Amino acid sequence: MLDINTLRADMQALAKRLADRGYTLDTAQFAALEAERKTIQIETQDLQAKRNALSKQIGQLKARKEDASALMAEVSAQAEQLKSLETRLEDVQQRLNNFLMHVPNVPHASVPTGRDAEANVELRRFGEPKPFSFPAKDHVDIGEGLGLLDFETATKIAQARFVVMKGGLSRLHRALAQFMLDVHTQEHGYTEVYAPYMVNADSMRGTGQFPKFEDDQFAIAADGLYLIPTAEVPVTNIVRGEILAGAQLPMKFVCHTPCFRREAGSYGKDTRGMIRQHQFDKVELVQIIHPEQSYAGLEELTGHAETILKKLGLPYRVMTLCTGDMGFSAAKTYDIEVWLPGQNAYREISSCSNFENFQARRMQARYRNDKNKPELVHTLNGSGLAVGRTLVAVLENYQRADGGVDIPTALQSYMGGLKALEPAR
Repeated sequence: MLDINTLRADMQALAKRLADRGYTLDTAQFAALEAERKTIQIETQDLQAKRNALSKQIGQLKARKEDASALMAEVSAQAEQLKSLETRLEDVQQRLNNFLMHVPNVPHASVPTGRDAEANVELRRFGEPKPFSFPAKDHVDIGEGLGLLDFETATKIAQARFVVMKGGLSRLHRALAQFMLDVHTQEHGYTEVYAPYMVNADSMRGTGQFPKFEDDQFAIAADGLYLIPTAEVPVTNIVRGEILAGAQLPMKFVCHTPCFRREAGSYGKDTRGMIRQHQFDKVELVQIIHPEQSYAGLEELTGHAETILKKLGLPYRVMTLCTGDMGFSAAKTYDIEVWLPGQNAYREISSCSNFENFQARRMQARYRNDKNKPELVHTLNGSGLAVGRTLVAVLENYQRADGGVDIPTALQSYMGGLKALEPAR
C-alpha cells in the first residue's frame, strides 16, 4: 500500500508514474475523499475549540457559584456532535484505505517504461541452448513416453490443469525440491520454514493478493481460509504486526510448498502440460530487509535463484520487467527465464521482486531504526525455483534420442545414484 502522505504531497507526479504501468489513478475520487476528510477535521477542531472555551466558562461560573446548567447542556450537545464527527471521520478514513488498497506499487526509477512483455529488457544470459541431433520433444511427450506423466488420470481425479507423476519422475520432482532447499540453506544462509498451506484474509491482504485478486483464489468458505497461491503469503506474514530489532535484519527464509491458483490457464494460455497448473510446487525465497539494503538484496536474491539453474546446467536469461509487465505489489522485478527446447523458447521459471515498503505498510511490519523509532521494513521474494517448471526444463534439456532422460550430476545423489530415467525396453 502506498504512503498516503506521498500521494497528498505530489498526486500528479505519482499518477504519471502509475500510468506508466497501465494504471489510471482516480485523482478526482482521491481529491473528493481528501476534501471530505479535511472538512470533517476542521469541523471537529472548531467544535473542540468551542467546547474547550465553554468548559472554561463553566469552570469560572462554578467558581463564582453561579448557574452553569445552560452551558453544560450545550457542552453535552457538542459531545454528541463530536461523536458523530468521529464516526464520519472513521468512515472516510476507511474509504481512503480501501481506495489505497486497489492502487499498485510505484515502479522504481530504474524500471524500464513499457506497456507489456515486449518492452522487457534482457540483463544477462547463462549457457547456450544445446543442439540436438534429433527433433526435440516437449516434456509432455517425454514424460508420457516414459509412462511417468499422466494428465488423463489427473483430470479424472480432479479436472484439467492437474497432473499425476509416477516412479522415477515423481522422485526427480521431490529431488529437485530437496536440492533447492539444501543449496539455499547450506550455501546462501536462508532459514528453512514449514508454513501453513491455508491462510486467512488478513494474510492475503498483507502481501497484496486481496482485494484485487480475491476472485482468483481457492477459498474454503466455511473456515474463512484460502489455499496459498505462493509461500510468499504465509512466510512474509510471519512479521505482520511485529516490531523487529534492527539487528534482526535481514531475515532470510526459504519454504517449499504446493501452490494453488485458480487463474491458471486463463484465456487459453499454456493449455498443454505442466507450465500453468492449478496446483504446483515452489521453493520460495523471502527476505525481510533494511530499507537501505533492499536493492542490493534484490540482486543477491536473484543470484541465489540463478545458482540453482547454474548447478543444473540449464541455460537461462534474466529479464528486467518493464512498468506494464510487473506484478501489482512490486517496485522492481527480475524474471529468470529458462530455455525449453520443446518450445524453442525461454520461459519464466522465477520472478524476483523488491516490494520496498508496500507490503510492510499493509502488514505494519516494522523494525527499530538507529533512533529506536519504528520504521517500515522492506520485503523481497522470488522463486528459488518453481519445482514443476524446473522439472520440465530438466526433461527437455536432458532428453535423449531413445526417449530417456539423463539426470543432472547435481541431482544424482538425491536419486540414489540413478543416472537416467530409462525408456521401457
